[in-house]
Amino acid sequence: MKSRIVSLMPLVAAIVFSASPATTAQQRKAQLPNSVRLYVFDCGKLDIPDITPYQLTRAEIATNVMSVPCFLIAHPRGTLMWDVGAVPDRLIPAGGTGTLRGYGTLSKKLETQLNEIGYAPRDITYLSLSHFHWDHVGNANMFAGATWLVRQRERDVMFSVPPSTRTEPENFGALKNSKTRLITTPDYDVFGDGRVVIKSAPGHSPDHQVLFVNLARTGPLVLSGDLYHYPEERALKKIPTTEFSREQSAASRAAIEAFLMRTHAQLWIEHDFTANAKLKKSPAYYD
Repeated sequence: MKSRIVSLMPLVAAIVFSASPATTAQQRKAQLPNSVRLYVFDCGKLDIPDITPYQLTRAEIATNVMSVPCFLIAHPRGTLMWDVGAVPDRLIPAGGTGTLRGYGTLSKKLETQLNEIGYAPRDITYLSLSHFHWDHVGNANMFAGATWLVRQRERDVMFSVPPSTRTEPENFGALKNSKTRLITTPDYDVFGDGRVVIKSAPGHSPDHQVLFVNLARTGPLVLSGDLYHYPEERALKKIPTTEFSREQSAASRAAIEAFLMRTHAQLWIEHDFTANAKLKKSPAYYD
Protein backbone atom coordinates (compact mmCIF):
# COMPACT_ATOMS: atom_id res chain seq x y z
CA MET A 1 0.00 0.00 0.00
CA LYS A 2 2.80 2.39 0.93
CA SER A 3 4.54 1.81 -2.40
CA ARG A 4 1.25 2.49 -4.23
CA ILE A 5 0.81 5.80 -2.42
CA VAL A 6 4.38 6.81 -3.25
CA SER A 7 3.86 5.92 -6.90
CA LEU A 8 0.72 8.07 -7.04
CA MET A 9 2.37 11.16 -5.59
CA PRO A 10 3.83 12.44 -8.91
CA LEU A 11 0.41 12.08 -10.53
CA VAL A 12 -1.28 14.01 -7.73
CA ALA A 13 1.38 16.71 -7.91
CA ALA A 14 0.89 17.01 -11.65
CA ILE A 15 -2.87 17.40 -11.22
CA VAL A 16 -2.46 20.09 -8.55
CA PHE A 17 0.08 21.97 -10.65
CA SER A 18 -2.10 21.85 -13.73
CA ALA A 19 -4.96 23.40 -11.78
CA SER A 20 -2.92 26.33 -10.47
CA PRO A 21 -4.07 29.81 -11.58
CA ALA A 22 -0.77 30.57 -13.31
CA THR A 23 -0.91 27.41 -15.37
CA THR A 24 -4.57 27.97 -16.21
CA ALA A 25 -3.71 31.43 -17.51
CA GLN A 26 -0.93 29.93 -19.61
CA GLN A 27 -3.26 27.27 -21.01
CA ARG A 28 -5.75 29.86 -22.16
CA LYS A 29 -3.22 32.41 -23.38
CA ALA A 30 -5.03 35.12 -25.31
CA GLN A 31 -4.74 35.22 -29.07
CA LEU A 32 -4.57 38.49 -30.96
CA PRO A 33 -8.10 39.55 -32.01
CA ASN A 34 -9.36 40.07 -35.55
CA SER A 35 -10.25 43.68 -34.74
CA VAL A 36 -9.11 46.21 -32.13
CA ARG A 37 -10.20 45.68 -28.53
CA LEU A 38 -9.86 48.04 -25.58
CA TYR A 39 -9.71 46.63 -22.05
CA VAL A 40 -10.16 48.91 -19.02
CA PHE A 41 -8.52 47.82 -15.77
CA ASP A 42 -9.31 49.13 -12.30
CA CYS A 43 -5.99 50.53 -11.11
CA GLY A 44 -7.35 52.22 -7.99
CA LYS A 45 -8.18 55.77 -7.02
CA LEU A 46 -6.76 59.03 -5.69
CA ASP A 47 -8.50 60.73 -2.78
CA ILE A 48 -7.26 64.23 -3.56
CA PRO A 49 -6.80 66.15 -0.29
CA ASP A 50 -6.57 69.64 -1.84
CA ILE A 51 -8.29 70.61 -5.10
CA THR A 52 -7.34 74.29 -5.06
CA PRO A 53 -4.54 73.76 -7.64
CA TYR A 54 -7.28 72.79 -10.10
CA GLN A 55 -8.92 76.19 -9.55
CA LEU A 56 -12.11 74.47 -8.46
CA THR A 57 -14.10 74.50 -5.25
CA ARG A 58 -15.75 71.51 -3.62
CA ALA A 59 -19.11 73.06 -4.47
CA GLU A 60 -18.21 72.99 -8.17
CA ILE A 61 -17.27 69.30 -8.42
CA ALA A 62 -19.18 66.06 -8.00
CA THR A 63 -16.34 64.42 -6.06
CA ASN A 64 -12.73 65.15 -5.20
CA VAL A 65 -11.83 61.49 -5.80
CA MET A 66 -10.09 60.61 -9.07
CA SER A 67 -10.14 57.24 -10.78
CA VAL A 68 -6.90 55.57 -11.87
CA PRO A 69 -7.54 53.32 -14.88
CA CYS A 70 -5.05 51.31 -16.90
CA PHE A 71 -5.69 50.27 -20.49
CA LEU A 72 -4.74 47.42 -22.77
CA ILE A 73 -5.27 47.80 -26.50
CA ALA A 74 -5.25 44.45 -28.29
CA HIS A 75 -4.72 44.85 -32.03
CA PRO A 76 -4.33 42.17 -34.73
CA ARG A 77 -0.67 43.26 -34.98
CA GLY A 78 0.19 43.40 -31.28
CA THR A 79 -0.67 44.87 -27.89
CA LEU A 80 -0.20 48.25 -26.22
CA MET A 81 -0.37 49.07 -22.51
CA TRP A 82 -1.40 52.68 -21.92
CA ASP A 83 -0.85 54.10 -18.41
CA VAL A 84 -0.10 51.56 -15.71
CA GLY A 85 -1.52 52.88 -12.44
CA ALA A 86 -0.30 54.61 -9.32
CA VAL A 87 0.32 51.84 -6.79
CA PRO A 88 2.73 49.13 -7.99
CA ASP A 89 1.67 45.51 -7.52
CA ARG A 90 4.60 44.92 -5.15
CA LEU A 91 3.00 47.25 -2.58
CA ILE A 92 -0.34 45.42 -2.51
CA PRO A 93 -0.49 42.86 0.33
CA ALA A 94 -2.37 39.61 -0.14
CA GLY A 95 -6.04 40.33 0.50
CA GLY A 96 -5.30 43.95 1.35
CA THR A 97 -4.90 47.43 -0.10
CA GLY A 98 -1.71 49.07 -1.27
CA THR A 99 -1.12 52.78 -0.68
CA LEU A 100 1.25 55.30 -2.18
CA ARG A 101 1.79 58.90 -1.08
CA GLY A 102 -1.05 58.55 1.39
CA TYR A 103 -3.91 59.05 -1.04
CA GLY A 104 -3.33 56.62 -3.92
CA THR A 105 -4.87 53.22 -3.19
CA LEU A 106 -5.35 49.93 -5.05
CA SER A 107 -6.62 46.52 -3.95
CA LYS A 108 -6.35 44.37 -7.10
CA LYS A 109 -3.04 43.80 -8.82
CA LEU A 110 -2.70 44.78 -12.46
CA GLU A 111 -0.87 41.55 -13.30
CA THR A 112 -3.76 39.54 -11.86
CA GLN A 113 -6.21 41.43 -14.07
CA LEU A 114 -4.03 40.78 -17.12
CA ASN A 115 -3.79 37.07 -16.29
CA GLU A 116 -7.58 36.84 -16.07
CA ILE A 117 -7.83 37.59 -19.79
CA GLY A 118 -4.92 35.39 -20.79
CA TYR A 119 -2.09 37.93 -20.92
CA ALA A 120 1.19 38.12 -19.05
CA PRO A 121 3.43 41.22 -18.95
CA ARG A 122 5.88 39.46 -21.28
CA ASP A 123 3.12 39.24 -23.92
CA ILE A 124 2.85 43.02 -24.27
CA THR A 125 4.33 44.44 -27.48
CA TYR A 126 4.38 48.15 -26.61
CA LEU A 127 4.23 50.33 -23.51
CA SER A 128 3.38 54.02 -23.65
CA LEU A 129 2.54 56.46 -20.88
CA SER A 130 0.52 59.64 -21.15
CA HIS A 131 3.22 61.24 -18.97
CA PHE A 132 5.75 60.51 -16.25
CA HIS A 133 3.82 61.46 -13.09
CA TRP A 134 3.71 58.85 -10.33
CA ASP A 135 0.01 58.02 -10.68
CA HIS A 136 0.50 56.81 -14.27
CA VAL A 137 3.75 54.83 -14.06
CA GLY A 138 3.30 52.62 -10.98
CA ASN A 139 3.74 49.29 -12.76
CA ALA A 140 6.04 50.45 -15.57
CA ASN A 141 8.85 48.08 -14.50
CA MET A 142 6.51 45.16 -15.15
CA PHE A 143 6.61 45.96 -18.87
CA ALA A 144 10.34 46.55 -19.28
CA GLY A 145 10.37 43.72 -21.84
CA ALA A 146 8.03 45.64 -24.16
CA THR A 147 9.10 48.32 -26.63
CA TRP A 148 8.70 51.67 -24.88
CA LEU A 149 7.13 54.39 -27.02
CA VAL A 150 8.17 57.72 -25.50
CA ARG A 151 8.97 61.31 -26.41
CA GLN A 152 12.46 62.65 -25.71
CA ARG A 153 11.62 65.42 -23.23
CA GLU A 154 9.50 63.06 -21.19
CA ARG A 155 12.26 60.45 -21.00
CA ASP A 156 14.78 63.14 -20.08
CA VAL A 157 12.69 64.27 -17.11
CA MET A 158 12.15 60.70 -15.95
CA PHE A 159 15.87 60.05 -15.69
CA SER A 160 16.95 63.50 -14.56
CA VAL A 161 19.23 63.98 -11.55
CA PRO A 162 17.91 64.83 -9.06
CA PRO A 163 14.62 63.13 -9.95
CA SER A 164 11.38 65.05 -10.27
CA THR A 165 9.32 65.23 -7.09
CA ARG A 166 6.24 64.39 -9.17
CA THR A 167 7.18 60.78 -9.74
CA GLU A 168 8.57 57.62 -8.13
CA PRO A 169 11.73 56.59 -10.04
CA GLU A 170 11.90 53.12 -8.47
CA ASN A 171 8.63 52.27 -10.23
CA PHE A 172 9.96 52.84 -13.75
CA GLY A 173 13.75 52.52 -13.44
CA ALA A 174 13.83 49.28 -15.46
CA LEU A 175 12.65 51.19 -18.53
CA LYS A 176 16.07 52.82 -18.84
CA ASN A 177 17.36 49.63 -20.48
CA SER A 178 14.17 48.76 -22.37
CA LYS A 179 14.01 48.67 -26.13
CA THR A 180 12.94 52.27 -26.77
CA ARG A 181 11.35 53.97 -29.74
CA LEU A 182 11.45 57.76 -29.56
CA ILE A 183 8.36 59.48 -30.94
CA THR A 184 9.42 62.49 -33.01
CA THR A 185 6.16 63.41 -34.75
CA PRO A 186 2.98 65.01 -33.32
CA ASP A 187 1.00 61.88 -34.23
CA TYR A 188 2.42 58.37 -33.97
CA ASP A 189 0.46 55.52 -35.60
CA VAL A 190 1.28 52.56 -33.34
CA PHE A 191 0.21 49.73 -35.65
CA GLY A 192 0.30 51.55 -38.99
CA ASP A 193 -3.41 51.47 -39.83
CA GLY A 194 -4.74 54.62 -38.12
CA ARG A 195 -6.62 52.67 -35.45
CA VAL A 196 -4.34 53.47 -32.51
CA VAL A 197 -2.58 56.83 -32.62
CA ILE A 198 -0.53 58.55 -29.91
CA LYS A 199 -1.06 62.32 -30.17
CA SER A 200 1.15 65.03 -28.72
CA ALA A 201 -0.60 67.24 -26.15
CA PRO A 202 2.10 69.01 -24.10
CA GLY A 203 1.44 71.27 -21.19
CA HIS A 204 0.56 69.13 -18.22
CA SER A 205 4.09 67.77 -18.55
CA PRO A 206 6.82 68.61 -21.09
CA ASP A 207 5.80 65.93 -23.59
CA HIS A 208 2.36 64.89 -22.39
CA GLN A 209 0.33 62.84 -24.88
CA VAL A 210 -3.15 61.37 -25.39
CA LEU A 211 -4.27 58.22 -27.18
CA PHE A 212 -6.74 57.96 -30.05
CA VAL A 213 -8.40 54.57 -30.49
CA ASN A 214 -10.84 53.88 -33.33
CA LEU A 215 -13.05 50.90 -32.49
CA ALA A 216 -15.33 49.21 -35.02
CA ARG A 217 -18.46 49.11 -32.85
CA THR A 218 -17.79 51.63 -30.07
CA GLY A 219 -16.44 54.20 -32.49
CA PRO A 220 -13.53 56.62 -32.07
CA LEU A 221 -12.41 57.78 -28.64
CA VAL A 222 -9.54 59.62 -26.99
CA LEU A 223 -7.95 58.60 -23.69
CA SER A 224 -7.11 61.92 -22.10
CA GLY A 225 -4.11 61.26 -19.91
CA ASP A 226 -4.15 64.38 -17.75
CA LEU A 227 -5.31 66.78 -20.43
CA TYR A 228 -8.17 67.20 -17.94
CA HIS A 229 -8.53 65.73 -14.45
CA TYR A 230 -12.08 66.62 -13.47
CA PRO A 231 -14.90 66.98 -16.01
CA GLU A 232 -15.65 70.33 -14.41
CA GLU A 233 -12.23 71.57 -15.59
CA ARG A 234 -13.41 71.02 -19.12
CA ALA A 235 -16.86 72.54 -18.58
CA LEU A 236 -15.59 75.59 -16.70
CA LYS A 237 -12.39 75.96 -18.75
CA LYS A 238 -10.15 75.89 -15.68
CA ILE A 239 -6.45 75.13 -16.10
CA PRO A 240 -4.57 73.92 -13.00
CA THR A 241 -1.87 76.14 -11.59
CA THR A 242 0.52 73.17 -11.36
CA GLU A 243 0.84 72.53 -15.11
CA PHE A 244 4.32 72.44 -16.63
CA SER A 245 3.06 75.12 -19.03
CA ARG A 246 -0.46 76.49 -18.72
CA GLU A 247 -0.11 78.14 -22.12
CA GLN A 248 0.78 74.83 -23.77
CA SER A 249 -2.06 73.11 -21.90
CA ALA A 250 -4.54 75.64 -23.25
CA ALA A 251 -3.23 75.16 -26.79
CA SER A 252 -3.29 71.35 -26.47
CA ARG A 253 -6.84 71.40 -25.13
CA ALA A 254 -7.97 73.56 -28.05
CA ALA A 255 -6.26 71.25 -30.55
CA ILE A 256 -7.72 68.08 -29.06
CA GLU A 257 -11.20 69.60 -28.78
CA ALA A 258 -11.00 70.48 -32.49
CA PHE A 259 -9.86 66.93 -33.24
CA LEU A 260 -12.83 65.55 -31.28
CA MET A 261 -15.18 67.70 -33.34
CA ARG A 262 -13.64 66.57 -36.64
CA THR A 263 -13.64 62.88 -35.80
CA HIS A 264 -16.79 62.78 -33.63
CA ALA A 265 -14.69 60.96 -31.05
CA GLN A 266 -15.61 60.54 -27.39
CA LEU A 267 -13.25 61.94 -24.78
CA TRP A 268 -12.62 59.64 -21.84
CA ILE A 269 -11.21 61.72 -19.00
CA GLU A 270 -9.10 59.11 -17.27
CA HIS A 271 -9.39 60.63 -13.79
CA ASP A 272 -13.17 61.22 -14.01
CA PHE A 273 -14.31 59.04 -11.12
CA THR A 274 -18.02 59.11 -11.96
CA ALA A 275 -17.59 58.38 -15.67
CA ASN A 276 -14.93 55.73 -15.09
CA ALA A 277 -17.21 53.87 -12.67
CA LYS A 278 -19.69 53.41 -15.52
CA LEU A 279 -17.15 51.88 -17.91
CA LYS A 280 -17.18 48.11 -18.23
CA LYS A 281 -14.03 46.67 -16.78
CA SER A 282 -11.92 43.74 -17.88
CA PRO A 283 -12.54 40.88 -18.63
CA ALA A 284 -15.24 42.71 -20.62
CA TYR A 285 -13.90 44.93 -23.40
CA TYR A 286 -14.84 47.56 -25.97
CA ASP A 287 -14.50 46.77 -29.66
